[in-house]
Amino acid sequence: MVKTPKRPPAGLPDKESLIAFLREAGEAQKADIARAFGLKGAERRALREMLRELEAEGRLGKRGRGGFTEAGALPPVGVADVVDRDADGELYVELVKGGDDAPRALLMPDRQARGPAPGMGDRLLVKFSRGVDGWEARLVKRLDTGADRLLGVIRKSARETRVEPVDRRSKDVLLIPSALAGDLRDGDLVLAAVEKGEHRYGPKRGKILENIGREDDPRAASLIAIYSHGVPVGFSEAVESEAADQALPSLKGREDLRDIPFITIDPADARDHDDAVYAQRDEDPKNPDGWIVWVAIADVAAYVRPNTALDREARAKGNSTYFPDRVEPMLPEILSNGLCSLKQGENRACMAVRMVFDRDGRKTGHRFVRGLMRSQAKLSYEQAQAAVDGQTDDATGPIMDAILHPLWNAYATMLKGRRKRSPLAIESPERRVIMSPDGGIAAIEPRKSLEAHRLIEEMMIQANVCAAETLEKTRTPLIYRVHEAPSQEKIFSLADFLHTIGKPWNKGEPANTKRFNKLLEETRDGPHAEVVNEVVLRTQMQAIYSPDNVGHFGLNLDRYAHFTSPIRRYSDLIVHRGLIRGLNLGSDGLTDREIAEMGGIAEHVTETERRSMAAERDAMDRYIAAFLEDHVGATFSGRITGVTRFGLFVRLDETGADGLVPVSSLGEEYFTHDDRAHALVGDRTGQRYVLGRRVEVRLREATPVTGGLVLEMLSDPDPRDPNAPAPRYGVRGRGGDRPPMRGKNRPGGPKPRNGGKPSGGLKGVRKGKRR
Repeated sequence: MVKTPKRPPAGLPDKESLIAFLREAGEAQKADIARAFGLKGAERRALREMLRELEAEGRLGKRGRGGFTEAGALPPVGVADVVDRDADGELYVELVKGGDDAPRALLMPDRQARGPAPGMGDRLLVKFSRGVDGWEARLVKRLDTGADRLLGVIRKSARETRVEPVDRRSKDVLLIPSALAGDLRDGDLVLAAVEKGEHRYGPKRGKILENIGREDDPRAASLIAIYSHGVPVGFSEAVESEAADQALPSLKGREDLRDIPFITIDPADARDHDDAVYAQRDEDPKNPDGWIVWVAIADVAAYVRPNTALDREARAKGNSTYFPDRVEPMLPEILSNGLCSLKQGENRACMAVRMVFDRDGRKTGHRFVRGLMRSQAKLSYEQAQAAVDGQTDDATGPIMDAILHPLWNAYATMLKGRRKRSPLAIESPERRVIMSPDGGIAAIEPRKSLEAHRLIEEMMIQANVCAAETLEKTRTPLIYRVHEAPSQEKIFSLADFLHTIGKPWNKGEPANTKRFNKLLEETRDGPHAEVVNEVVLRTQMQAIYSPDNVGHFGLNLDRYAHFTSPIRRYSDLIVHRGLIRGLNLGSDGLTDREIAEMGGIAEHVTETERRSMAAERDAMDRYIAAFLEDHVGATFSGRITGVTRFGLFVRLDETGADGLVPVSSLGEEYFTHDDRAHALVGDRTGQRYVLGRRVEVRLREATPVTGGLVLEMLSDPDPRDPNAPAPRYGVRGRGGDRPPMRGKNRPGGPKPRNGGKPSGGLKGVRKGKRR
């Protein structure tokens, strides 16, 4: 669509006036120009001659159906491809069919934050405009989300150059023409695109969009995850400039909280500290044995104000993404590790909540303040726990009586309320990758679960509840953190599985956390503890962000919002702004525009959270595969954690890694997937591999670039279930009937080439010999 400029003075313009008109219009036909200047007769002929001269001078260009533009100009709206990325992670677009003189434009952050950020090779509909430093483009709509892009590794031979995908689910391989492969090396990590056109035989042809590193780089796992999932990287100059141009906090408009001895308790390697805590006995005689608990959170809203460059980019990122070797933060380091980090001994702006609990752990009141605080100590979880367990050090010794003991005593009281509430008590062990100084993998070990972790978690949960309650009370719109109850379908599936291990579950009984916790407690010390925990976890829905409240099933709370991590979650920043607006704590609160866009923001931050979770999970898989690459052929103990028609997933005890035992490697037996029993069942013998079964496996393959592990089963299957129906095809070796044949092996078909041995089974499960 052509932009309509202001009507110029009537009469034949000079060349400079005509160029200025086209610059404002973006593009105009000759008739449009004549009409705009009111030209008739001889003046129109003179205009035609002037246009020819400007074209000859190289000052005019043509686009589309003969529309004139200023040379090197871009239309107001156009279709463009993302063609380049600079060292700061900024993306540049190029107009499709724009001609040789069409300039590139800087793709600006998406103000509306509509889904994942664009990436190399994407095709977009954009609005073009002139910026201070050149052309800028703003996203209108995604036209192509990169379906024809491939992240892969270069494999060179004397005859050809190929790109093999890093996604182990993909079978696509691209052939790179020799003319385009000269600078590529074997092992390069590249982003490639499928060349359009028909290639009837052999692999598809491709072109290289970007060379992003080497597969043998210790950081390759996180790089692959970042590019595979479109995690935004780095910050624009405008954002870095805004972050640097921030003043130290002052008392203006704030309550002085510096006399309250807050402390931070975080992971030992944490670089940002966005929450601090303090507890003291309540001296109010009306609340005997009660406690006052303070939670102070970094006041990020004071620095990241609505509709600034900082805000737009934080919103586009949605959250920070964490990898073993790096973090892709939501905010620039000067804020996340600087002014917004509650550093020991330094004045920091905060949003704090003062909560009162009675002797039974019930919260009886709370209030929010916008304050200035100063942390008294920076402790790690392990350090705080060791101190409470009797092993103090120079940092914890002096604060035991005044700070640490009151915190633990307050938590013991809060724990009474938590137990009465009975949130879901699923145990989900996590592993962490320990990096060596040279960037390699030193070890993979389980994360410890300490009482210090649970103390901070419960205090943060209560602060989040206070935020939701206050925003509802002040009638301020907010983004809730919601978690729906399990679906009926998932409950039925759980009941079917529990029946196989002799645990009754009434399918008609409404799902609630107390019922789940009773099941977990009943099986905790038995042989099925881990698998029951796993199946209960899979029964749950995923938590999301929403402007509509349906409660939080897992925490068993009626209302819940994320308030405690605004450095790394945009949802929390929105909640902070809501509190500022609802409680009249400043002029930088939630805007009317944000309220109108609340649904879209909630949907977007849910998408970015899942994007980060998928990227973090993929990176972890690749790091573990790299760690195990030198252990191919070794034997491991583990547990079956997944049963599918194509094989068994086994989680190794030592590393927590999940590997696949292909069904084709399970021996000379046809295995059918029994989804109700979560088992692979032999068609002839009825022998079974069941979810939760402990097994011994051998590592056959470990592929770091894809994160894939292939295992070989060493343990024999369990005997047939005596309560199950007899095997469909009889018992092997006792004259049982054969299963139906497929293809050429079906009855009446040509003589089979394999001597009559069956080559297929039910549900497409294939047979093979152990290798």
